[in-house]
Amino acid sequence: MGHRLSRIVTRTGDDGTTGLGDGSRLSKSAPRVMALGEVDELNCIVGMLRCEALPAEVDAFLAEVQHDLFDLGSELAVPGYEALHESQLAMLEQQAEQWNAQLPMLKEFILPGGCRAAAVAHQGRAVCRRAERALVLLADTLRGLPRQYLNRLSDVLFILARYLNQQAQVADVLWQPRRKD
Repeated sequence: MGHRLSRIVTRTGDDGTTGLGDGSRLSKSAPRVMALGEVDELNCIVGMLRCEALPAEVDAFLAEVQHDLFDLGSELAVPGYEALHESQLAMLEQQAEQWNAQLPMLKEFILPGGCRAAAVAHQGRAVCRRAERALVLLADTLRGLPRQYLNRLSDVLFILARYLNQQAQVADVLWQPRRKD
């Protein structure tokens, strides 16, 4: 792969712009650059989740997700480039079905929490939704698969939070609406 990242401090962004993979430059406040940042933050949270004591199959799945998120980021960084594939979306759907089948039916809304790993998965879900919203702003310039991937991933992270609570034998935190008397 060469030494493409041999120089990290370039000072080229000091003017408030950043370079895309196609050589063009955009303002750091441009929607595409903002979306890149959201996806990067999501990948960081998935990395934090992987620092928790997780079942081996969960860690392996999350490792795949991190690579997928990098693929998604490459689509944002190089306009017109396509790196995500339908098989990556199918992997999310398959994993969601597998974990969800092991969980009791959800009858109440739940709050983020339970065990620490579940709480981090919930945080990832929230950041994933934010990243998805950032991609919606790019609908005219970005194909639908990256947005679909994030939509599915947020569902998977919600299911994963419940699954991790179950594995840790910790109850999900049920929402108790406040009633005014």
